[in-house]
Amino acid sequence: MAARQLHPLPTSAAAPASPWRQLRAEFQSLDLRDPAGWPVLPRLVLCIAVALAIVAGLWVSLISGNREALIEKEAQEARLKADYTRKLGQAVNLEAMRRQREQVRAQVNQLEKQLPGRAEMDALLSDINQAGLGRSLAFELFRPGAVTVRDYYAEQPIALRVVGRFHDIGAFAADIANLSRIVTLNNIAITPAKEGGLVMEATAKTFRYLDPEEVAAQRRGAGGAPGAAAQTGPRPAGAAKSTQGGRP
Repeated sequence: MAARQLHPLPTSAAAPASPWRQLRAEFQSLDLRDPAGWPVLPRLVLCIAVALAIVAGLWVSLISGNREALIEKEAQEARLKADYTRKLGQAVNLEAMRRQREQVRAQVNQLEKQLPGRAEMDALLSDINQAGLGRSLAFELFRPGAVTVRDYYAEQPIALRVVGRFHDIGAFAADIANLSRIVTLNNIAITPAKEGGLVMEATAKTFRYLDPEEVAAQRRGAGGAPGAAAQTGPRPAGAAKSTQGGRP
């Protein structure tokens, strides 16, 4: 029986290279000293990276340059919102605020009516004196002091010393409080009298509004309004001399 001949199997062709291997090979074989000779894909990737770096640098520089302006605008926005909220509340309550303003004006007018003018100070001092005499008090001292000019009114103190019974002194203080003009009693001191009864020492303060001429002079800064210098008001009828031991 003849021997069978064995023929070798044909060898298969070499397997094609993988695309990833080709890309890897392209990037590994790059010559950094000659970018112009790179393949298309590496050059494209390089261009994209450079463009992104430029855009990122410009973006960061713009943001950092305008950061302070942005913070200022945000603070301004917060202020404007707060101002808008406040004004909105005022607009909603506008009618109530107008009524409140009218009430305040009426109160101010009422208080101004309780302030006498310069020509009415004589009558007010006389009312204080008559209030004490009406309660059977003896004036040992009735001395108007210097007038002090404020922004819109003038203040005049009056040193008082009266002698009488406890209830009469209390009634005198109540009468002073019930005067139609504003008069206050300050620095009150009550001590026993030598001949019985009590001695009350106090400073009565009276107030008057400034005349238009006084207001104008004060606004011009002409060295103080008239009457601001050391000035004593006229002594009302029946008032004691401004020395101790006098009698009304």
